[in-house]
Amino acid sequence: MRYAKLGKVRFISHRDTARVWERALRRAGVPVASSEGFTPRPRVSFGLALPTGAESIAEYLDLELIEGADPAELEPLTERLTDVLPDGFTVLLTSTLEPGAGSLQDVVTSVTWELSPLAGAGACRVSTAADRLLSAAALPLERERKGERRVDDVRPLIVSLTTSADSVTMIAELTTVGRSLRPAELASLAFPGTEPGSWRVLRTHQWIEHDGVRREVLSLPAAVLAPTAEVGA
Repeated sequence: MRYAKLGKVRFISHRDTARVWERALRRAGVPVASSEGFTPRPRVSFGLALPTGAESIAEYLDLELIEGADPAELEPLTERLTDVLPDGFTVLLTSTLEPGAGSLQDVVTSVTWELSPLAGAGACRVSTAADRLLSAAALPLERERKGERRVDDVRPLIVSLTTSADSVTMIAELTTVGRSLRPAELASLAFPGTEPGSWRVLRTHQWIEHDGVRREVLSLPAAVLAPTAEVGA
């Protein structure tokens, strides 16, 4: 399933999001298989964690149906699931997994983010900052790893970096292979000293590669419009 997470629910953590989904699947009557053992759990797996405070129109989860369930029954469930999810969650698309498909954690190679300044950064500065980052031979960033501080060159982690047509939004594709660059870290490089809460962070795409072809995990057809949320809502 591809779903959106917009508005105030952006402050729900990844773990709490999983709990929200488990309840919604039960309420909607989705025939999800369960694990074995003393405390069975629904067989639901989530993709890359969305940073708390970030929004997305490209979130994913995989679920395994009970034996004999018809995957086609999931199609009309998109609205039913949205109805039982908290405001801000919208189910956009469902699809049947191909046999042998890898986990979302393993197959996604890069992610596209949109970063829009809420205050303190004009359109000209966004465009200038993008040009500066792209032209840099190296981008040293101090980060913590296993309790130790170290400086990494994160320039190779930026696949592409552009600005929107009105030059007020930075659009960045960041690799997820190895230790990825978080959008908050990118914002700190673009505008040193910027507070994390001064940017709207929106995940718009997750990309995979199969047989040398790059594509989205699930592309939205023209008939499915991604929802929007008011900045700062």
